[in-house]
Amino acid sequence: MKSVEFTAMKDGTREDYLFLKPLEDEHVKGTAERVLRELRLQEDETLPGYKISRLTHGLQAASRALHEGADTDWVVGALLHDIGDGLAPQNHDRFAAEILRPFMREEVVWTIEHHASFQMYYYAHHYGWNQHEREKYRDSAYYQSCVDFCERWDQSSFDPAYPTETLDFFEPMVREVFSRKAHDAAVQQKGVVKGLPPLMAAAE
Repeated sequence: MKSVEFTAMKDGTREDYLFLKPLEDEHVKGTAERVLRELRLQEDETLPGYKISRLTHGLQAASRALHEGADTDWVVGALLHDIGDGLAPQNHDRFAAEILRPFMREEVVWTIEHHASFQMYYYAHHYGWNQHEREKYRDSAYYQSCVDFCERWDQSSFDPAYPTETLDFFEPMVREVFSRKAHDAAVQQKGVVKGLPPLMAAAE
């Protein structure tokens, strides 16, 4: 059997779907590789008007997280937080969050999902927009984590002189995250707030 017989899913048989299941399982195993491929596509994409590429911004945010002693979820979250910029520029934060949600701590996913609103604190007033958009999330347990993420790792990561690790360096961490069991409660840790590592842990 090289392909299913049906042309509409409702017409599929048990045999068809048993044939598809291992193929889909194999496809899922390739998630990390597809994520890394998308990041590599950003290598030659500059952020218009900025000093660095889209990829370098993510690498630099991840490097800052790493240098401050952050755990794997925070480092990979920082690396991938803007992965949706190319395909979903109007909701890139939610795009990235949905990629990460099955494989990562809820606190980090929530931060990635909302970081665009929190980033407005740094620039929105220059356009006459609401600089304090983040305040509508004040009651979230993850509010301060997102404030800290943006202040320490996102808004500061546009510096071509910062010592930034390569994508090859982060590749094992990306593969580790996407090899986790999807939607595992022990991985997602809903309601757990760990926060960013203390600033005193930052490398001198």
